[in-house]
Amino acid sequence: MFKEWSRRRAVQKVKPGDGRPLKRFRWWQPLSRSLFYLPLQDGDGRQTVYAVDVSYLQAALAEDGKGKAHLYLDGRHHAESTLPAAFPVPGGVIEVASTSFGLKRCHYVTDEGAEYQLLPDRSSAEGRRERLDHERPELSRWIGFISLLLLVVPALLVIPQLVEVVFEIPPVAERFGTFTSPVHLPFWLNVALGLGAAVASTERALRLRYSWLDSVAQG
Repeated sequence: MFKEWSRRRAVQKVKPGDGRPLKRFRWWQPLSRSLFYLPLQDGDGRQTVYAVDVSYLQAALAEDGKGKAHLYLDGRHHAESTLPAAFPVPGGVIEVASTSFGLKRCHYVTDEGAEYQLLPDRSSAEGRRERLDHERPELSRWIGFISLLLLVVPALLVIPQLVEVVFEIPPVAERFGTFTSPVHLPFWLNVALGLGAAVASTERALRLRYSWLDSVAQG
C-alpha cells in the first residue's frame, strides 16, 4: 500500500516536456550523467523508444540535492520530474530513484507488477559496467565481491564505534547505561574505510544494486 501511495505521489510530480532533442552521450560524461532506454510497443504495434536522462551535475546544483529525471520519447523531451520519479508509459510506469553515488532504480514496472531494468547507454558508465559483466563475467563477479567486502568490513568495524557515541548522549546513558565499543580505529583508518565504502557503493550503483549497507556508506 505504501509503495502504491509513493508511486501515485511521484506521478503527480511529472510535468510535460518541451520537445527538445535528446543529446547523445559524450565520452566525458560517465561520472556526471546516466542514460537508459526502454523500447516499447504502442497499442498499434509500433515500437517506440523511451529514454531516461539524469544529470548528477544538475542534482549537485539543485537546492534539494536530488535533481530531476527527464523522459524522452523517440528522441524528444516528453516529460520531467524531480527525483524520485514515476513516469506513466504504456502498460505501466518507469520508476527512477537516485542515491549519493548514482541511480539505485531505473525500472519499468508493468501494471501486473513485473519489473524490468532499463537498458543503459553503451557509452555510459552503467553501459560499460554491463558490457564487462557480459564479456568478462568472472572478473565482474570478483569486482562485485570486493565491492561487497568494502561495504561489509566498514559496517562491522564502524557501527560499534557509532553505537558507543550514541550511548554517550546523557539521556541515552541515563536510561540504558553506557556501551564500550570493542573496536577503536585510528582516524586515518576510519577515513580510508569510508572512502573504500564510497567507491564500492559507486560501483554497485553502476549495476543499480542497493541495500542498507549502501545507506551506511552514505551516512
